[in-house]
Amino acid sequence: MRYLAIALAAASALSAAASVAAQEVVVFGHSAPLTGPQAPNGKDNENGAKLAIDELNKQNISIGGKSVTFKLDSQDDQADPKAGVQVAQNLVDRNVLAVLGPYNSGVAIPASRVYSTAGVPLLPVASNPALTKQGFKNIFRIGASDEQLGGTMGEFAAKTLKAKTAAIIDDRTAYGQGVAEQFEKVAKANGIKIVDQQFTNSQATDFLGILTAIKAKNPDVIFFGGYASQGAPMAKQMRQRGIRAKLLGGDGICSADMGKVAGDAASIVYCAQGGVALDKTPEGRAFLKKYQDAYHTDTQVYGVNYYDGVKMLADAMSKAGTTTDRAKLIAQLAKEKYKGVAGTYSFDANGDLQGAPTTVYMIRNGLPVPYAQ
Repeated sequence: MRYLAIALAAASALSAAASVAAQEVVVFGHSAPLTGPQAPNGKDNENGAKLAIDELNKQNISIGGKSVTFKLDSQDDQADPKAGVQVAQNLVDRNVLAVLGPYNSGVAIPASRVYSTAGVPLLPVASNPALTKQGFKNIFRIGASDEQLGGTMGEFAAKTLKAKTAAIIDDRTAYGQGVAEQFEKVAKANGIKIVDQQFTNSQATDFLGILTAIKAKNPDVIFFGGYASQGAPMAKQMRQRGIRAKLLGGDGICSADMGKVAGDAASIVYCAQGGVALDKTPEGRAFLKKYQDAYHTDTQVYGVNYYDGVKMLADAMSKAGTTTDRAKLIAQLAKEKYKGVAGTYSFDANGDLQGAPTTVYMIRNGLPVPYAQ
């Protein structure tokens, strides 16, 4: 009996060792501004990814015969290109399987070269069209591009607001320039005359000089290519200057943070986000409740896309049957048709989201709500 007990104990130990060996920890990287003026957006993206990872880990997922636990390595790129490249190299050195982000186009474009060289799948929401026109095969944009966002607002200005004239301000970042250029292109094609074009920077908060010059041109709308940290004080100063124009923008100003900082002045804001309006679908409403229950705050813009992105990565891993082979994962992502909360994710040859839906929002009671005529 003693020998039998020893044998059983040895067998149990071997079984436990085999069980441990069959478990796999998969780490996804995340690059975003987690400090500074754009931190609300970066934390929102991080929250969306974490929410998906928490759910996946409760499902006891098995891939290639191995029980998988998912983790997120989230790093602060400070919305700065140099910091973003350093984050990219750090995440590559840590051997993450894939990376969600970057959020900013000015960070994503230089950092993408590091990820491409290392063969790391990259899922950004950075929207400048140049990002996916570099010929890299590892990029899968999980949000709308500037062509879709800026173009949507150009059409909205002409066809819905019936604007005849527009002024344009951009913050000289890759995102701000890109979305402003696309607005200008589509606005002109729809008969809108651009009466003034001004530039600022992504750290500015005083726009009174710019707005004084624009007021003299009396445009119907002002399009701002930039982020809420500048858009909110701009809206307040438009009110102070008695400017009658509406303030238009892309997803960078389409957030709860915009409404919180701009206050009553946010009522002049119209903006575009990629994806469907979450409160219009059962899946979207369920996500909003889960997010609020987990973090006790409102979503900003792209938390849902990062949630979908993590779930899509897990789906692609399962279909490819790998927890380590990045090349197989990239090949599977290229042919994914993953139905997420914000829409269906499939990609063209450049890695752009195919048929990316966009929704125009107003800011009401501090929050973006879908525009209704």
